[in-house]
Amino acid sequence: MTVPVTPQPPPSALYRSLLPDRIVTTAEQLTRRIAERFPQSSLVAVSRELKQVADEAVTRTQRIRQPNYWIRSIVAGLLAMLLGIILTAFLSVQWKEADNAELFVFEHFIQSLEAGLGSLVFLGAAIAFLISVEKRWKRERLLSALRELRALAHVVDMHQLTKDPQSLTQCRPTQSSPQRTMTTFELGRYLDYCTEMLSVIGKIAAIYVQEFPDADAVEAADELTRLTNDLARHIWQKIMILDRAVEK
Repeated sequence: MTVPVTPQPPPSALYRSLLPDRIVTTAEQLTRRIAERFPQSSLVAVSRELKQVADEAVTRTQRIRQPNYWIRSIVAGLLAMLLGIILTAFLSVQWKEADNAELFVFEHFIQSLEAGLGSLVFLGAAIAFLISVEKRWKRERLLSALRELRALAHVVDMHQLTKDPQSLTQCRPTQSSPQRTMTTFELGRYLDYCTEMLSVIGKIAAIYVQEFPDADAVEAADELTRLTNDLARHIWQKIMILDRAVEK
């Protein structure tokens, strides 16, 4: 008896979308690397927070992708109630010949048409509002998650703020200067870890909009990606200065 073989997706399909579990694995491995290299650094706590944010992103994207039946049932009930009110009002209208005759008078026709169009616009707006409730609820949750990622990116940037490569060769500290005990190699690894964390933050943002391609959400994710790229670019400038100092 031949056992049926489940068809597997082609390998190329794995590279056409971001896999949330791979990003979580990358964040977890990055946390271990930072903890092994700088066990006493506060950057370890930030990396652990990033790992937790990545885990939460997987759960949130699953919820965003799935339909919210509570909201849909409430919206369906409100739509049914609205349509019932419209039908009741329509059936309660008393049609008389005199009224029909007056309806075709130009002035009365314009007034009736204007009132009818206004009511249709109002009803259409109300129906569109109710239909979009679920989408707007998901968008707000996603934007809230992106705001958390944005704050986390600034936290990462704050941790590298005082890591000045020029202090290794031109060190004239003052009383308020931060303590600098890292070697050239350690400082380079520290800055490199910060750029990797910023990159992971950008990829988490991409996961959200991959599952929910809303225009406002995509714009917010792109803005966050630009922010992380700019912050990483500033860190790479420090790494380049550090490399030149080592070559000298």
